[in-house]
Amino acid sequence: MVLILAGLAAYAVLGGADFGAGLWELGARGPRGAAVREHTHRAMAPVWEANHVWLIFVFVVCWTAYPTAFASIASTLTVPLFIAAIGVILRGASYAFRTGDPGGREASALSLMLSLSSVLTPFALGAAAGGIASGRVPVGNAAGDAFSSWVNPTSLLVGTLAVASAAYTAAIYLAGDARREGLADLAETFRKRALISGALVGAIAICGPIVLHEDARPLYDGLSSGAGLVAGLVSGIAGVATLALVYRGRFEPARASAALAVAAIVAGWGLAQEPTFLPGLTVQEAAAGDATLVAIAVSVGFGLLILLPSLALLFRLVLSGRFDPGRELQDVPARTARSPAPAIPLAAPAATAGLGAAVTLLFEGWLLGIGVALMLLGAVLAFLLFAAPEEETR
Repeated sequence: MVLILAGLAAYAVLGGADFGAGLWELGARGPRGAAVREHTHRAMAPVWEANHVWLIFVFVVCWTAYPTAFASIASTLTVPLFIAAIGVILRGASYAFRTGDPGGREASALSLMLSLSSVLTPFALGAAAGGIASGRVPVGNAAGDAFSSWVNPTSLLVGTLAVASAAYTAAIYLAGDARREGLADLAETFRKRALISGALVGAIAICGPIVLHEDARPLYDGLSSGAGLVAGLVSGIAGVATLALVYRGRFEPARASAALAVAAIVAGWGLAQEPTFLPGLTVQEAAAGDATLVAIAVSVGFGLLILLPSLALLFRLVLSGRFDPGRELQDVPARTARSPAPAIPLAAPAATAGLGAAVTLLFEGWLLGIGVALMLLGAVLAFLLFAAPEEETR
C-alpha cells in the first residue's frame, strides 16, 4: 500500500503538472497565446510520456497485491476510469500530431483537444478517488452504482481539487522553465497564474472539510485527527510556503514545496483510511498471499534500480536546459573527459538491493520490512549515483 500511495503521489505531482500545462493552453489565443502554447508544449514534450509510468505502476501493484479490491474498484468505477483513459489517449494523440507542425484550423483543433483532455483526465481520476475515499465502492463485481459512486459531493470536490492542483504545479514549473530560457515576460505570466491558481487551491482546501463532514464523515474524522491531521498540516504549510516562494520569484525551491504539498494530500488520504481499503475490507484482508507480496517487493526493488536512474537522467537533462532552444550540439566541447568516478560506486546500490532481496526471500514479519527498505535504499543510491552532475573537461 505504501508503494501504491508513493506512485499516486508521483503521478499527482509529475503527471499532474503535465495535465496542468495542457490546461493553460485553454483560451490561449493570438500572438501572446501562441507563445504560451509553444512554451507549454516545449516544456512538457520530453517528459509527459515518462510520467505516465507512475499510473501504470499503481495499477499493476494494486491488481497484483490486492486483486479483490482492484476488481471491485475497476468494475464499479468503470465510467470515470474509461473517461480518464480516453483523455490520456486524446492528449497523447494531440502531442503526436502536433509534431507535424500543423497550421490554421488543425493547430487550433489539436490545442483544444489537448486542453480539454488535460481537464477531463485529472477530474475523472480525482472523482474516482473521491468515490473510494467516501466509501461508495463496495466489495464485489460492479456492486456499487455506476454513477453515484463518482458523481457525488466528495468526488466533485476531489476532482476539482485535482484539476486546480495540476494547474497550480504546472504554472510553477512553467515559470521556472521560462526564466531558465530567459523568457522574462512568460515567467511573469506564469508567476501570476501560479499565484491565482494557488489561491484557488487554498480556497478549495478550506471548503473541503465542510463537504467531507456532511458527505464522508469517516474520512473527515481520519483527516481531522492523528496522522491524517499531521499530513494535512504539512500540506497546508508547504502550500503557504510555495505561494511565498512564487511571489518572490524563487521558482526552483517552489517546485519542491509544491510537490510536498500535493504528496502530503495523498499521504493524508491513506493515513485517514487506514486500515480500511473498501467498506468492510481492510488492507490486510484484501492482500494477496505472502508469496505474491514477496515477489512484488523484489520486482519493485530491482525495477526501481532501472526506473529511478533513468528518470533522474531525463529530468537532469530537462532541468539543466539541454533541450532548450538554442542549445545545439556544437555548444558542447568536441572532446570531453568525464570527471573521476562518483563517490557512490556502482556496486553499492546493487549490493544493497541484492541484500534486501535475499532478506525478503528468506524471512518474514518485520525482517521482511527491512528487506523491502533495503531494496528501496538501493534504488535511492542508484538515483543519487546517476543524478550526480557530470563535470566535463577539455
